[in-house]
Amino acid sequence: MLTPDQARDRAHAIVERAVAAGADAADAVFAADRSLDVSVRLGKLEDVGRSESGELGLRVFIGARSASVSSSDLSDDAVATLVERAVAMAREAPEDPWAGLAPAERLMRGNPPLLDLDDRADPEPQALRDLALAAEDAARAVPGVTNSEGGSASASRSVWALATSHGFAGAYAATGYGVSASVLAGEGGNMQRDYAHHGARHLSRVDPPEAIGRLAGERAVARLSPGKPRAGAYPIVFDPRVGASLLGHLIGAIGGQAITRRTSFLLDALGTAVFAPGVTIRDDPHRPHGLRSRPFDGEGLPVSPTEIVEDGMLETWLLDSASARQLGLEPTGHAARGVGGGPGVSTSNLFMAAGRVPRATLIADIAEGVLVTELIGQGVNGVTGDYSRGASGFRIVDGRIAGSVAEFTIAGNLKDMFRRLTPANDLEFRHGVNVPTIRVDGMTVASG
Repeated sequence: MLTPDQARDRAHAIVERAVAAGADAADAVFAADRSLDVSVRLGKLEDVGRSESGELGLRVFIGARSASVSSSDLSDDAVATLVERAVAMAREAPEDPWAGLAPAERLMRGNPPLLDLDDRADPEPQALRDLALAAEDAARAVPGVTNSEGGSASASRSVWALATSHGFAGAYAATGYGVSASVLAGEGGNMQRDYAHHGARHLSRVDPPEAIGRLAGERAVARLSPGKPRAGAYPIVFDPRVGASLLGHLIGAIGGQAITRRTSFLLDALGTAVFAPGVTIRDDPHRPHGLRSRPFDGEGLPVSPTEIVEDGMLETWLLDSASARQLGLEPTGHAARGVGGGPGVSTSNLFMAAGRVPRATLIADIAEGVLVTELIGQGVNGVTGDYSRGASGFRIVDGRIAGSVAEFTIAGNLKDMFRRLTPANDLEFRHGVNVPTIRVDGMTVASG
């Protein structure tokens, strides 16, 4: 597997070839990944999977025309053909007045920040097998668990490099590890499934497999014998494992393409109160060993912590260079790019800041409500903000968590939901997007 320096040099070399072949400007991405996945079921090894891949992507510009190509064949002949095809495609492409590389004066200069994303460990399959077995054994040991869908453990290392024809070349490596377990509880017609998973950049930071497995078993048992909640309008409490999806809808609505295409329910909301006072949402690409940390964005711009919502006020759009040009603004350092195609927009370590009250206090005054622990379906309209999703979870009765419920729908409009949202103080940084427990008053519940 290539080192970051080698990957950077390879990306830079293809950019130089593209310019020599007639491109006015170009950028290239090189991505490589090596992974090892081990799964077990009912105490026996089920599968060991290894993979290693490398891919190169090239984007070229001729005037206001551009084209993107990619290939996993990295031989000299294949790269030469790739360059020729990209330049030929760009000459025939339609003009796009907003396309182009990021402004040269905005590119990241100097050494990238040290984010501790690569622990350089290389675990053997046996070590991962032991983790997967320990997670599954702990889950199966929970009283009420009757079957297992298995345990798994994974390890990966990736290298990502970007080079542009106007002065940027950078690369970084990152490792990732995960352990999970999924089990069934109950018997016959009263069976429920649930899981638990934890991932981290460093193997030493992954939760003990016994804790992961025990949580999976306890979750499955807690879901047994579900009822259905009463239809009506009352508070919904989102567990952190599903509440992060609300931030996903926010980011989709404030990304540059949604704004330039006028397909956002927050189209005119910049600088206004979108959430309740006290709600703060931030993006932090510099979090050490964060699951989505990065030293630069997908166009070579420096990244920095961003206040997206401050005390309920929407402070910024998230813009790549093309959408920034169209809006007459500056790019925000949120460009994200895969190997193929041009940049889009993405956050890094996105989170909603903790509120002021504990979770128990957040629900203490709810006479009737629902704690949602699973969401089903994608019934969200990004243009209008209308929200309707299937769900399961637990009743809240007189401020306490009661029996499990399933097969119901929660509905509202995201504009109203954001303004009625209250966060608890139980924020933990465990995922790429993190939120505390969230309460939203006045949602509509319908049972199937």
